[in-house]
Amino acid sequence: MEKPIPVVGLAGYSGSGKTTFLEKLITELKSRGYRLGVIKHTHHQAPRPHDLAGAAVTVMVAPKGVFLFEEFASEPRPEEVISMITGVDLILIEGYKNGKWPKLEIFRQEVTERPVIAAEDLLAVVGDVPPGLCVPHFGPEDAAGVADLLEVLIASPASC
Repeated sequence: MEKPIPVVGLAGYSGSGKTTFLEKLITELKSRGYRLGVIKHTHHQAPRPHDLAGAAVTVMVAPKGVFLFEEFASEPRPEEVISMITGVDLILIEGYKNGKWPKLEIFRQEVTERPVIAAEDLLAVVGDVPPGLCVPHFGPEDAAGVADLLEVLIASPASC
């Protein structure tokens, strides 16, 4: 039986720096030899590579990769999207604030006064320290520190 792929979310209010930190974290984890899956949840319409006369599934193949676009009648649940990813050490999700996986809160007090993630789902905070939270805290440039924390999850995903 294959061990489950650990999933960690990055969440925070718009403008808090989620995408910027995600890029730093991906670079750090890749430099350590990890293969990553990334899901970015958006409320915008996904770009189609080609319409191809209304095809429900479009696959573009290039020398170093494949891009698959699949049309759904409605937005798929995050668990459905996660199940599509195989062959990676860790799945990072930007968005889906209410998903049932541990999350990193990207928090800046100039953006909001309160965190978006419930304390029971919070793995750590990146950015400013919200008042009253007792979880690991990392600065917005400390992708290496967050990667150290995530390596524990990668080694033992059953704890997720």
